Amino acid sequence: FYSTGPGRITMAVSITQLPIEQQSFPERLSRDGAVVEFCGVVREGEGDSIITGIEYETFAKMAEHQMTLIRARVMLEEGISELECVHRVGFVSVGEASLYVRVVAPHRAEAFRAVMRFIDELKQLVPVWKNPVTAST
Repeated sequence: FYSTGPGRITMAVSITQLPIEQQSFPERLSRDGAVVEFCGVVREGEGDSIITGIEYETFAKMAEHQMTLIRARVMLEEGISELECVHRVGFVSVGEASLYVRVVAPHRAEAFRAVMRFIDELKQLVPVWKNPVTAST
């Protein structure tokens, strides 16, 4: 569902410095009832500032470990069959994806709820720091 250039990310959760590129959606459909994909894109405003992008930092092994724990908990408690996530680090320009989440579930309610919950917990528990970059930075 996402590519990092010549190779493919195969882990259920991962941290990458390479661009997140969605591949053809029809190839990723499931036999379950709902597939929800979320793509978080860097916007050009951060607070009152106009930015050129965001510099994301993390300790990848720790972040992936926390993301894996959150994934397992959300899958179990929300009754979903798949949850995949990739978070980008390094400099991410305005208009580029910094986060991609894909959930597969029997019904849309569980799928949407799982995406929201996963992202909320990721933002609270995963040590990813962001530093907005302005044109003058």
